[in-house]
Amino acid sequence: QDDCSEFRSQFEAGGRLPCTRENAPVRDASGKQHTNKCLMCAEKFKKEAQRGGGTVQRNRLPASERTNQVRCGSEPVQNS
Repeated sequence: QDDCSEFRSQFEAGGRLPCTRENAPVRDASGKQHTNKCLMCAEKFKKEAQRGGGTVQRNRLPASERTNQVRCGSEPVQNS
C-alpha cells in the first residue's frame, strides 16, 4: 500500500510537493520521524525522482536506449 497516494497528484514535475508546516509527527517505513505526512511524502518523492523511478519516471527507458528506437511499421531513415 502506498502511504503517500493522497499526495501523488499534487507532486509537481519539478520535484516539489507544497506542504504546510503542521506539526503532526509521523514515521516512515525505516522508522525515521518527519514533521508531518506531507513532508514525509515529499522526501519520498524526491528520492524516487533522483533514482529515476516513482511517479514521473516509472517504466521509462534511459535516453540512451530511446534515441535509436524505430516505430513499428516504419523504416529507418536513410541519410543520402
